[in-house]
Amino acid sequence: MDSSLKYKLSAGAGLTLAALAGYLLLWPVPAEPVSWTPQAAPGYVGVHAPNTKLAGLQKIDIGAEHGPEHLAIGPDGKLYAAVTSGKILRMAPDGSQREVFASTGGRVLGFDFDATGRLIAADAMKGLLAIAPDGKITVLTAQVQEGDPIRYADGVVVAPDGTIYFTDASTRFAPAQWGGTFEASVLDILEQSATGRVLAYDPAGGTTRVLASGLSFANGIALSADGRTLYVNETGRYRIWKIDARSGQRAILFDNLPGYPDNLMRGRDGKIWVGLVKPRNPTIDKLAEKPFMRKLTLRLPRALWPVPQAYGHVFAFNEEGKVLADLQDPSGAYPETTAVLEAADRLYIQSLHASFIGWMPRP
Repeated sequence: MDSSLKYKLSAGAGLTLAALAGYLLLWPVPAEPVSWTPQAAPGYVGVHAPNTKLAGLQKIDIGAEHGPEHLAIGPDGKLYAAVTSGKILRMAPDGSQREVFASTGGRVLGFDFDATGRLIAADAMKGLLAIAPDGKITVLTAQVQEGDPIRYADGVVVAPDGTIYFTDASTRFAPAQWGGTFEASVLDILEQSATGRVLAYDPAGGTTRVLASGLSFANGIALSADGRTLYVNETGRYRIWKIDARSGQRAILFDNLPGYPDNLMRGRDGKIWVGLVKPRNPTIDKLAEKPFMRKLTLRLPRALWPVPQAYGHVFAFNEEGKVLADLQDPSGAYPETTAVLEAADRLYIQSLHASFIGWMPRP
């Protein structure tokens, strides 16, 4: 080969490598990762020992929709499902008579019903909404105060006194600005700046206040039977908190879980159900104390991000933190299990990305 050609090829390769190195080292990314120290992953042991009790779910068709992230039985006895398109579907408990109850134009991640029968929705792109029985949508609040927007409304629960408690998963990454709820959640959890918070909305005064803050992706929320204690998932740190609904004082109920806790739903007989949307990823834990490497990771194509594989896993616990049931499907056939709706005769399994509603007879 001609020496001049060799030189040109070598120079071209060198420039390409230099450009690639420059991109990986210097290209701006939206997150500014901070160092934190996770505990060693416990694995699937003890009450979470591997099983296949969640495998072989039966299916309820939801047409062309997908992502039944949150499910609930309404005051009318119908099954309601929030899906990725921003619609809330309504159907008979067996899946028949399916219709669109409302469409917010955003993405509802959690909802509850108040004493008047309104559906109170935490919409990740719109804020806290109230949807009347006729489908009319009203924005209750989209900010805590002027200059402090609610960027990522996630879980919601209505207390007996009418107070609406809900989570703002991240004050850093709004799904409307960063490509959707999944993309924004990945950015927030990789950054670990812990800006998630629990908010309380007073319907009488129309005011919103911060009850608790400093959470790494504040997610699902549930209320104790006496209405005095909130249970809140801190997804990015693999734990579940108990938070006093008045003072905001908190204590850890579950720490160092084997996966990322997502939604919380009250079940029957004192149970509270939680879904582990993804299992722990050793790569992510190893990068916890390496902010620069996490920043470099965000410069890679999304297909190379260290997103854990699907693994179906939900479990139930009581208010004291005792695990009462544990259901798994290691195959992940029903992906990203977020929680369980426990009805009289069925368990409906919620999912972030599934194309149907999975259910099984209630044990």
